[in-house]
Amino acid sequence: MIAQNLREALESWGLPEAHQVCVTTNNATNNVKALQLNDWTRLQCFGHRLHLAIERSVKEPQVERAIGICKKVVSAFCNSWKRKRELATPQAELGLPAHQLITETPTRWGSRQQMTERILEQEKALTQVLRADRKTGHLVLTWQDTDVLESVSKALSPLVAFTDALSGEQYVSVSYLKPVLHLFSEQVLKPQDDDVDLTKKIKASILEYLDEKYADPSTQDLLDMASLLNPRFKITYIKPEKVDYIKPKAAAEIESLVSEQEKSAGGDSIPPAEAATEVPEIPAKKKRSLVSFFKIASRQDQTVPQSHRQSIELELNRYLQTAEADGETNPLEWWRQHEANFPRVASLAKKYLCIQATSAPSERAFSTSGNIITCHRSALKQEKVDQLVFLAHNL
Repeated sequence: MIAQNLREALESWGLPEAHQVCVTTNNATNNVKALQLNDWTRLQCFGHRLHLAIERSVKEPQVERAIGICKKVVSAFCNSWKRKRELATPQAELGLPAHQLITETPTRWGSRQQMTERILEQEKALTQVLRADRKTGHLVLTWQDTDVLESVSKALSPLVAFTDALSGEQYVSVSYLKPVLHLFSEQVLKPQDDDVDLTKKIKASILEYLDEKYADPSTQDLLDMASLLNPRFKITYIKPEKVDYIKPKAAAEIESLVSEQEKSAGGDSIPPAEAATEVPEIPAKKKRSLVSFFKIASRQDQTVPQSHRQSIELELNRYLQTAEADGETNPLEWWRQHEANFPRVASLAKKYLCIQATSAPSERAFSTSGNIITCHRSALKQEKVDQLVFLAHNL
């Protein structure tokens, strides 16, 4: 059913199925099966993968115990206005920020880490309030629990920012997956000399899980192609032994795209670079000097016709030889400015850079729809819902 509905959606939007490059989904079995039935390329949502990697890495008994106590502490304060009021006094005495505790939400990435960091931040103030009440005295964190939470926080705190950054929808994100995975292995999750054994174990577990899930050759090809087309990275994060494979693959895809564009335009057209090198005819009645023979010969040598594939490869090489864009450059803006210089490579960039690294944008749309269609507004027509969702995301 889902597979059929997806095909019908493409048809209703006037999008040829052949132009469907990739679909980013979570790990729901029905979504995975639907894409398999349609034989569509699937990219695993990076946010879900990272969330599952973190869940897997904190399955240690001591970690589960410490996190379980954190949840009980948060619950004790959230369900009692008296404890919330009493917390303000030690916060002021100890010079701590007047922050409220954060509740973990299973469907919200990073909420557990935020809960843990807030507990560590307010530990001294929480201890005073909990010890003053014999009903909550058993919830005071021991020094062992504190050490465990600090070790977990040190390993996981840098990852939250990456998840948030890759969940955006107003900028290119898929081409950053390869650089981010490289950054994880070389810096963020690389064991440090001052790391305790638990921190090292968590980092190693996350890296092992991500390497396993992104080891699929088709996924690697997709990420390499997206990285290649980002003017900030190009071949920087592609393995040297794969560069000679990915460049011909890109040229072949460009050739296919150009052929489709020429067919849709009603016939084969000469690429601008080739059309510009056409040799002008010399009037027959004009007398030709001896020097003119050398000029004509020189022109003919320079304008040996190239095959379509050769001209594409030449353009691709010229693109790769340009200086890498500045770190703050928007890849889409860069391509808008340089499309005239690399028109055929730009068509491939449009094909790949539109892919999302996470399924967060679509999930936000679903959440918006859920907030619009309520039990009091259940009679809205489909067209009206579409308009309201569009306005909610674009105002």
